Parts: sequence; structure tokens; C-alpha cells
Amino acid sequence: MSGKEGGFRKRKHDNFPHSQRREAKDVNSSSLVVLAFKSFQLELDARHDKYERLVKLGRDITVESKRTIFLLHRITSAPDMEEILAESEIKLDGVRQKILQVAQELSGEDMHQFHRAITTGLQEYVEAVSFQHFIKTRSLISMEEINKQLIFTTEDSGKENKTPTSDAQMKQPVTWSLKVRPVDYLLGVADLTGELMRMCINSVGNRDIDSPFEVSQFLRQVYDGFSFIGNTGPYEVSKKLYTLKQSLAKVENACYALKVLGSEIPKHMLADVFSVKTEMIDQEEGVS
Repeated sequence: MSGKEGGFRKRKHDNFPHSQRREAKDVNSSSLVVLAFKSFQLELDARHDKYERLVKLGRDITVESKRTIFLLHRITSAPDMEEILAESEIKLDGVRQKILQVAQELSGEDMHQFHRAITTGLQEYVEAVSFQHFIKTRSLISMEEINKQLIFTTEDSGKENKTPTSDAQMKQPVTWSLKVRPVDYLLGVADLTGELMRMCINSVGNRDIDSPFEVSQFLRQVYDGFSFIGNTGPYEVSKKLYTLKQSLAKVENACYALKVLGSEIPKHMLADVFSVKTEMIDQEEGVS
């Protein structure tokens, strides 16, 4: 049986002797093209390293912001609200120090190229700050107020200057800032509604009758605002609008239980009645 009828077909270059194969020429390391590609390599490596550092900082911001939110949920059962708020402010200051590191990493860079690395952390920070602000004022913090808190002033040690200078000349104030984008603000506020719904449930369990009605009115205003955005906003906003509607329905159900059944059922039993109604709503939503 010939080679064409069976077996592997030989490749064309196998017909040439190994000694006659063309050997690759040595690349000239001093070539302008090679030098250009080496500079591109260094630039891409530096950019990838910066992206990984920002991802790590974004995770730290997310974790610390979640811990602040968990702390603020204790406010419904804590005897001293001011102590919880003071502790939450200390935690948020620590988060802002992480955001300062992000601002320093993004100095002179296009934020849009690194936005994906830090967007989750910024959304969680907006959620924590807005949750604290609502507990204090029963209102929504604006994006401008959040950005004002993200302006930092540090002292430049002047180590790069080799000429001897005085202490006053060596330490110069340097301003760093990081602006929260509108999409991060909107997604953070959308996540806030879920925390307010949990706070409403805890308030009912602790016999707080006023908070559910305040939360319900606030969530209606937030839902109306997101409804005006509709499909014109980012894709993630339209996805979270459904969850926002679910949170509003659960809070309104709590207000119904307090308003209609409050006079018939003792206060210490309202939490049990509300939890049963909430489970019924969850089952109906799961079936649909």
C-alpha cells in the first residue's frame, strides 16, 4: 500500500534535508521596530499591574463598606444610636483612605479604562454612605455631597528633589480627588433600597411604628425617580428596578400590617404577622 493510499501524508518541507532548511536570522535588538515593541510591552505590563492593584483596592472597599452597612443595621436594636453612627463614621473614613489610594493610582490616567476594576467598590461605598445619611436625616444624599467627601489633601514629602531644602519647602500640600460617576451613584442608590427594606423589617420587630412609614414614603420617591429613567439609563439600572419594586412592595405590606392590624394585634406579635406575609409574597414571586 502506497503512502497516498494509507498512512500519514508527508508535509512538503519534509522532502527537504534538514541541513538545507532555512535558519531563522537573529533579530537585531537595536532595531527601531524592536525598541518600539519593547516600549509597548513595558507600557502594557505597567497598565496590567495597575489594573490588578485597583482590583484589590476595589475588593477592600467593597468589604469595608459591607461591614459598615452591617454595623448600621444594629441601630434598630442598639440603645445608643449616636455611638453606632460615630463608629460607622470611623469605618467610612477607613474606606475613604482606600479610595485615596485609588485616586493616587489613577492620577494622570483615563478613569474609563480602569472603571470596571473599581465600580463594584464605589457602588458599595455609595450604598453605605447613603444608608448612613438616611438614618441621620431621612433623606437621600446627593452625588455632589459624596464627591465632596472624596477630595483629599496630603503632604508631599519632596523626596524626589535632590537639592537640599527647608522643611517648609519639602512638605507641600497635594490635592487628590476621585469623582463617583452617575452610573455608580444610581446603582448604589438602587442597592440602598434593599437595605432600607431590611431596616424596616427590623424596626417592626423592635416595635418601631414610625420608621416603616418613613421608609415607605422615601422608597416611593426613589422608585418614581428610577421610573422616569426607564430604558434610557444604563442596562444595570433597569435590571435593579425590579428588585426595587419588590422592596417597596414588602415595605408597603409592613405599613399595611401596622395600620390595619395594629389596633387588633399586640405590638410584640406584629413582627410575626409581617414575617408570614413577607414569606407569602416571596413564594408568589417565585411561582410567577
